[in-house]
Amino acid sequence: MTILGTPLSATSTRVLLLGSGELGKELVIELQRLGVETIAVDRYADAPAMQVAHRSHVIDMLDAAEVRRVIELEQPQWVVPEIEAIHTPTLRELEAEGVTIIPTARAAWLTMDREGIRRLVAEELSVTTSPYRFADTAEEFADAVEAIGIPCVVKPVMSSSGKGQSVVRSPGDVSTSWDYAQSGGRAGQGRVIVEGFVPFDYEITLLTIKHASVEAPDDPSRDAISFCAPIGHVQVDGDYRESWQPQPMEAGVLAAAEQMAETVVRELCGTTGRGLFGVELFVRGDDVIFSELSPRPHDTGLVTLVSQDLSEFALHARAILGLPIPNVRARGAAASCAVLVEGEQVAPRFAGVERALAVADTQVRVFGKPEVGGRRRMAVTLALGEDVEAARATARESAAHISVVE
Repeated sequence: MTILGTPLSATSTRVLLLGSGELGKELVIELQRLGVETIAVDRYADAPAMQVAHRSHVIDMLDAAEVRRVIELEQPQWVVPEIEAIHTPTLRELEAEGVTIIPTARAAWLTMDREGIRRLVAEELSVTTSPYRFADTAEEFADAVEAIGIPCVVKPVMSSSGKGQSVVRSPGDVSTSWDYAQSGGRAGQGRVIVEGFVPFDYEITLLTIKHASVEAPDDPSRDAISFCAPIGHVQVDGDYRESWQPQPMEAGVLAAAEQMAETVVRELCGTTGRGLFGVELFVRGDDVIFSELSPRPHDTGLVTLVSQDLSEFALHARAILGLPIPNVRARGAAASCAVLVEGEQVAPRFAGVERALAVADTQVRVFGKPEVGGRRRMAVTLALGEDVEAARATARESAAHISVVE
């Protein structure tokens, strides 16, 4: 039985987030709607989730001692990793000591770096993936590119949101891609994965939730698996630009995608783990090919803020707390469009929001990130439409009105 206490009291139910970006902000909001006391942790002050959480801490999350210190200080019932760059061996130690990590410390460890999840999926679960090689040096990297063939995709094993990712399209790109991967990883220089380029028809994010069942909410061995409608998306340089829901799919292909996602999620959760996963898949004809997985809400899933009665954040909150999810009601075709800002600016100011919201059937989320350094996603527009293409056009139109002013 799930018992929810009163925030900021001796009976409080506490959830601590490691990572406090725009996705964590929405999760904090959903947890607070259920009366949960929230603690947001990140490497910089005033991160989006910190602005709505009950308390916050600024630490280096790759520092084992600091991760342990803040968790022991706060004594949360659940610890929720919201980014990749966390000292996961400490999470495994804490889990062995009785701390509940969402979905599990093993899942956080395996998915922090692309090597762990790729080897699990391809080599242990025999799930179809693109061909791949790993490399630690420039020489090994050149050999891996030659073995995989050009074109190929290069990613640091520890990165997200396209950081350090590139495509080798000619021999002249090899050294440039290596240098970019070394400078763009979340945890600094290191190992990279070289993947065969998959000529796909489209790619999807399949939000997959392992959660308490309606019939036996107190028995994790009988946990249910639920899926949201598939989300189509556009990525540029490995970073999300647009997403829409539902992505049209043949029934048999969708069934194969759901089976693939369930296989991986159940393996990562084991018997007791619960939570929402963003499973990225390529679709080519009738073939489904595994791409990546995040054991948390996915940036392309921001579209669910408008497309469903329960967003991916509400679903993740329910799964964390051991609450059932009887159904997810869709609201029809919907889309999201990221608002990116380039340059260097502290405390940016946004113009055009009124014009963006003058576009019918739209919503805007401004994340409240304290600064821009280079290129950063700062807001998102959300739209409904008669069909997916209409919703996408509306979301893009709305986003085009938003800009940062000096």
